[in-house]
Amino acid sequence: MTQAGLIVYVVSDSAGETGEYAVRAAAAQFHPLSVQIRRAAFIQSKEAIDAVLTAAQEDQGIVLYTLVIPYLRDHMVEQADLRKVTAIDLLGSLIHRFEERFGRESRHEPGLNHVLDANYFRKVEAVEFAVRYDDARDVTGIHKADIVLIGVSRTSKTPLSMVLAHQAFKVTNVPLVPELVPPKELFTVSPSKVVGLTIRTDTLNAIRKERLKALGLPDTASYATEERIRRELEYADDIMRKIGCMVIDVTNKAVEETASLIVERFQR
Repeated sequence: MTQAGLIVYVVSDSAGETGEYAVRAAAAQFHPLSVQIRRAAFIQSKEAIDAVLTAAQEDQGIVLYTLVIPYLRDHMVEQADLRKVTAIDLLGSLIHRFEERFGRESRHEPGLNHVLDANYFRKVEAVEFAVRYDDARDVTGIHKADIVLIGVSRTSKTPLSMVLAHQAFKVTNVPLVPELVPPKELFTVSPSKVVGLTIRTDTLNAIRKERLKALGLPDTASYATEERIRRELEYADDIMRKIGCMVIDVTNKAVEETASLIVERFQR
């Protein structure tokens, strides 16, 4: 495990989304501790597996894999054991049980649950959108987005954007900082598209202190003081009231839980 936290390599002979969702769900139980996900998708060779295991060794990370091609899965098991790398097989045991019950082998074809239909391409487009318009790098995304997330630093705007993107929503997020004038687009877009994220002062204080420690910085920096956090939250609350948007308190909520509240609202 590095100073920045635990690194998990998600290895798949398909897109790797199943493995990443599983890691995110597990990581949410350890918030605010840091878990970095590095996805190695569409693996087709033993050499590619070896490269991931070498990186995991160096990072003292762990590997979670969803390999359905037998020789790749066997190679992962053998090499992970030799290298003393923790490797978790997410699908192997379940597929084996299915084979026993059905009395036949699986098809051993990766990607069968990701048929390249219109919905798949919408998800890909939404993920690309979330990356492009993350953190208000380009404010023109505010009017193009399905959902606009706003809030102070460390309210999970970026990970929430990605979770929603995997449900085919185009999401941009805008940080609210007292020293910066918010983009005018926030006040001209429909308030029904905007979701404000708020959090308790003490919770955000703890999260920011952990973040500073992970970066090797003292947790006494103004960024993590209660006075600074209270000022930021008051400023953000004022902006949210002016916009008249939906506001969600993310205190002690997993990213997936917040995402489900937003999806329910927008589907309704």
